[in-house]
Amino acid sequence: MKAPLEAGRVVCVTRGHDAGNWYAVLQVLDERMVLLCDGRLRGVEHPKKKKKKHIQIIHSSAEDALIQSMQQILPGEKDEINRRICKTLEAYLCNK
Repeated sequence: MKAPLEAGRVVCVTRGHDAGNWYAVLQVLDERMVLLCDGRLRGVEHPKKKKKKHIQIIHSSAEDALIQSMQQILPGEKDEINRRICKTLEAYLCNK
């Protein structure tokens, strides 16, 4: 069963100059585009716009809490969300 692409999902970029980098999905814009962030260079303040066909969904149990928190982002919590994204991506990469 294929996991749905939703906010908080961990993905790996497969095309472009940032191929191989890991991101979290911030928002699904439409059937073709998503906004990605990594909590460091690409925080929730300035996410990266990427085509869905240029990313691969990574299945991770560490992303469940991130999915819930990303769906309820409040304006004052951007720093906290960036920290959660960093921790989730680091945890996944260390257990890879």
